[in-house]
Amino acid sequence: MTATSVFEQIPPDEWIADNALVIAIRDANPVSPGHSLVVPKRAVVSWFDATADEVVAMTELVAVVRRQLDESHGPDGYNVGFNDGTAAGQTVFHAHVHVIPRFDGDVPSPAGGVRHAVSGNAYS
Repeated sequence: MTATSVFEQIPPDEWIADNALVIAIRDANPVSPGHSLVVPKRAVVSWFDATADEVVAMTELVAVVRRQLDESHGPDGYNVGFNDGTAAGQTVFHAHVHVIPRFDGDVPSPAGGVRHAVSGNAYS
């Protein structure tokens, strides 16, 4: 990879997993212990601009990261997803999928999950 985004500057010895098209790393600003990112090796801004093969490779690596986190952190659940576009909160414009381990009691009420990203629109 050539250094064109912050993700592409991360050396291979800091990757936690990889395949032909995708790498996985720990999030530099984790929201929970083990928070990881799955990132295409190719500099692509949006999930929706990724090739079908890249989407499959990201999905496969999400499963690998989940197994690693199950063993290393033993979470009670996961939030998995991505922010696409400024309006959705994307701040690094290189597509990436968040794999966020969740633990019983880490928030007062997890009901609604990721729906809390849009204030006031959570449903039980």
